[in-house]
Amino acid sequence: MVTHLFPKRARLLVAALAATLLPLPLSVSASASPPPEPRTWQVAVGQETPNDAIQGMAFLPGTVWINQGDKITWTAKAGEIHTVTFLAKDQPLPQPFNPGDPMQLFPQGTGPYNGVSYFNSGVMTDESDSGFPSHATYSLTFDKTGNFTYFCLVHGTMMKGVVHVRPAGTSYPFTQKQYNHQSMMKTAAILRDGRQLWAETAEHATSHRVFAGADDGTAMVMRFINAHVTIHKGASVTFLNNGMAAPHTITFGPERANIFTPYGDPTHFTGQQLNSGIMPPGSSFKVTFTKAGTFHYVCGLHDYLGMTGSVTVEN
Repeated sequence: MVTHLFPKRARLLVAALAATLLPLPLSVSASASPPPEPRTWQVAVGQETPNDAIQGMAFLPGTVWINQGDKITWTAKAGEIHTVTFLAKDQPLPQPFNPGDPMQLFPQGTGPYNGVSYFNSGVMTDESDSGFPSHATYSLTFDKTGNFTYFCLVHGTMMKGVVHVRPAGTSYPFTQKQYNHQSMMKTAAILRDGRQLWAETAEHATSHRVFAGADDGTAMVMRFINAHVTIHKGASVTFLNNGMAAPHTITFGPERANIFTPYGDPTHFTGQQLNSGIMPPGSSFKVTFTKAGTFHYVCGLHDYLGMTGSVTVEN
C-alpha cells in the first residue's frame, strides 16, 4: 500500500482493518454458556426371572455419579417387595422389616433430598397383588453434594446403593446407556446365582424336609424346594428357612388377616387352618400329619409369586 500518495485514504483503511482485529467489548461478546440442564437417571430395584421364581437383591446400577440438581428415578423390576431408604443422620437401620410401622411401609420425606433426613420410598414392587400398599416408581432430586448410602428396609445391609453427588457441571463418568449395560450383565449374574442356589439346596431336600425358599444375599429362590411331597399318616415334615434375608410362612388353608401370628396345632394336623407365623432366616416349622389326604400350603408373603406346595398323606 502506497500511503504517501494517498495518506488520508490509507489511514482510514488501516484504522478499519485494525478495528476488526481488536477484541469485541464484553457487551457484544458471545454470552457465557448457560448452566447444563439437570438430568434424570434410572436405577432398577430388584431383578427376576420371567416366572418370578428367582428374585434378585440389588439396586442396579448399585453406584451412580450425578450432579447437583439431578434426579434419580428408581423403578421396581421384580415382584419381591423392596424399599429405597435414606436413613437420617445417626439413625440405625431398622431390622427386621416391620410392615406395621407406617414409617417403613409408606413414603416419607418431601422435597429435594437434604442429605441428613429420613427419606423412604415405601414398599415398591411391580406386582399389583402383593398384598402391600405399593407403587412401582420413586423419584428424588439431589441438591446437596456428598456421598449418600441407601438401603432396602426389607433386605437390610445385603441390599444397598450409593449416590455420589458432585457440583453442577462436573463431567459424568458414565452415560445412562453404559449404566444400563452394566446392569444387564449384573442381572444375568444374579439370576444365574439363583438357579445354582436352587439346584444346590434341592440336593438336601427329602420327603420329610422341605426348604422354604433359599437366599444367599445375592438371589432369592421364591419357591418351596421339593414343594410336593408324599408321606405316611403319622409322619412329619419339617419346613426349613435356611436363607440369609427373606422371611416366609407355612400356611395351610385360607389365610387369616394376620399371617404374621402363628395359629393352629402343628403337632396333630388334620386339615384345619394352620400357620407358622413369620419364619425368619434360620428357623424351622415341623408339622405332623394325622389324617390322610392332600393338603395345600402357601407362603403367605410370597404366594403371589408362585410360592405354593402340597403334602399328600397316605394311610
